[in-house]
Amino acid sequence: MHNAATQTPFPPRASASQQSPPPPSSCPVLTTPNEPPSPTKTPSYASKLNPLNYMPTTLSQSRSATQTLHLPTSRETSSIPRGDQPHENWEYPSPQQMYNAMLRKGYTDTPEDAVESMVAVHNFLNEGAWREIVGWEERFSQGLVEGWRRCRRGEEGFQELQQQKQTTTTTTAAEEPPRLLRFHGRPKDLTPKAALHSLLSRLSSKYSSDPPFDRHDWYVLRTTTYPNTNTATPNTPNTNASTDTTITKTTKERRYIIDYYSAPPEPTGEPVFYLDVRPAVDGPVAGCERVVRWGGDVWWRASGGRAREVREV
Repeated sequence: MHNAATQTPFPPRASASQQSPPPPSSCPVLTTPNEPPSPTKTPSYASKLNPLNYMPTTLSQSRSATQTLHLPTSRETSSIPRGDQPHENWEYPSPQQMYNAMLRKGYTDTPEDAVESMVAVHNFLNEGAWREIVGWEERFSQGLVEGWRRCRRGEEGFQELQQQKQTTTTTTAAEEPPRLLRFHGRPKDLTPKAALHSLLSRLSSKYSSDPPFDRHDWYVLRTTTYPNTNTATPNTPNTNASTDTTITKTTKERRYIIDYYSAPPEPTGEPVFYLDVRPAVDGPVAGCERVVRWGGDVWWRASGGRAREVREV
């Protein structure tokens, strides 16, 4: 739809503008009459960016001077919970904001009649990326041991566990869903996995030589919940022991990497995309999560896990 990165997704915008940080304080300094006044410092471009998404604090809803078509200014609310504001979800940019952002980035050849479709694709991709992240969190938010229990029967076995969880009532602590704290578009930074696929494409046609057209880093708040049981010993005879059960919560920040790929369009002409979403290996725990999920699924299928279960029954 335009010359450069035609279908690059645009991260969801926050529903409320963030205040710019106050200027640094300074101590009073005496100057001599002959000393020239210090020049006024111009705020840097980085200081005008929202630290939650590295975008301008506000995206204009005003019509461009060269714009010929009317673009809607309404914004759609996503299904992605905000990490900085409880009980609120992120909002996607309006078509008018999207068009203004594309002009700001230098894409002056963006067709105005295609902007609404671009917004729809952008929202669709981000919703898909969030579903993938939720899938990772559903497996590992309660720790590696519980993650292995949920992954040891492969992807198919995990789906069965999820269905059982919806139909049975348990006394375990309720698990809180993840929340998106902030995100950062890094289209020029190739991930090690994408670079490896590009290298392998020279050896096998199984791998595509086309690099991802975009990359995002999403920072997610993971809440681990577990029951904390304190048993009080009775002080008098003939008194039953009382159990006080509370829920202990710990919150940690997890970074996820998203590579956006485009594929050949459908015979009907519809565009095709696929996403590679996985935890960033910022430490041994995230690396183990990737090994447990992918390795568990491969081992379960390669070792005939389903056939073993049928024989045991």
